[in-house]
Amino acid sequence: MTSSQIAASKPRRTRKTARRAGVAAVAVALLAGVATPAVAAPDRSAGRDRPELRAAMREIVDLGVAGVQVRVRDQRGEWAGSAGVRELGKAAAPPTNGRFRVGSATKTFTATVVLQLVGEGEIGLDAPAADYLPRFGLDRRITVRMLLQHTSGVFNQTGEYYPDGTVVPGITWSGREWVENRFRTYRPAELVRFALAKPLRFAPGTDWSYSNTNYVLARLLVEEVTGRPYAEELRRRVLRPLGLSGTSVPGTSPEVPGPHAHAYYRYEDGGRTKTVDVTRQNPSWISSAGDLISTTEDLATFASALAAGKLLPAPLLAEMRAPHPKSGVHRYGLGLFAPDLGPNCGGALLNHNGGVQGFATLMYSTPDGRKTLTASLTYVDDAAMSLAGTVPKVVETLTRSAFCE
Repeated sequence: MTSSQIAASKPRRTRKTARRAGVAAVAVALLAGVATPAVAAPDRSAGRDRPELRAAMREIVDLGVAGVQVRVRDQRGEWAGSAGVRELGKAAAPPTNGRFRVGSATKTFTATVVLQLVGEGEIGLDAPAADYLPRFGLDRRITVRMLLQHTSGVFNQTGEYYPDGTVVPGITWSGREWVENRFRTYRPAELVRFALAKPLRFAPGTDWSYSNTNYVLARLLVEEVTGRPYAEELRRRVLRPLGLSGTSVPGTSPEVPGPHAHAYYRYEDGGRTKTVDVTRQNPSWISSAGDLISTTEDLATFASALAAGKLLPAPLLAEMRAPHPKSGVHRYGLGLFAPDLGPNCGGALLNHNGGVQGFATLMYSTPDGRKTLTASLTYVDDAAMSLAGTVPKVVETLTRSAFCE
């Protein structure tokens, strides 16, 4: 298993910086001065104990993660547990079904809504996106499909990193400047216009590059076609039908409603290192590319329902699952990754991980939806994305514990 199975919202970079890629910091930072990690009692109502998962959580905390909560559903039943701390300097473990910012796992929800509209004949998957969003002057070669599969070539609002080492900055999402302005509001159209003012990364349809802007455009497309806010459509089409009461679209609200673990950010200020709690932040900078708040239980229900064909007709689900050849080892379809763990681990899975400052999310399902793994990590993030190399270790530890023989 490789780090390509993490759903990164930052594009690929040079060898020097590639290890730092992730959605606004999926990396895991070392902690200093943390209280002795706690291990929450497993949720006994969710099935028998799973010592291998409890051991995996302890291993993850030992890597430097502040808190972790994990949920697995399979033929043995359902198990949920947590380890580490809910807040730095305190001993309480994270809640076993607390709320958290899911980052780019949001993209799978957004893609599902768009594809439902495709199934209803309201949107043409291979129609020019400009037909639905004429006000932005989009290149007419860019289709709706290209937005969902990251082959549009549209500039990534959070910055582009080219193979030759060239960096084209995007909006500020890290460092001291972001910390001090983390309650700023961005409007979706503002993000799109910022990105479209930059040259295309490549001719539409000729290559693959992960761009958050694609999914902000997808949100605006949903709103234009339905005449209703994106949040309302998501609630009407996905959240309420599946009973996902722990999932919310925050918009510009900085709050994380309900029980939750805390996320942190470390930065330099006048030669001094400061660590601040960034659990509260305005997520409008990422919009429908990564702003959802959810729980491990809700993500498991969603992933299972999607894989089992309860949200999309079979032909569109097949389109969603099919990796685009230009995505290479990422194996990206339409809002879904399709990592292959090998025959001893059940083969191909469906997933979309993600993260925003101090939060990281795992969301995996077998193709039939019968087995799921969902998890949330909280940690101390920083601009250097310290110890990003631990991300694949965390993913491997959990996926092997959940899916491998």
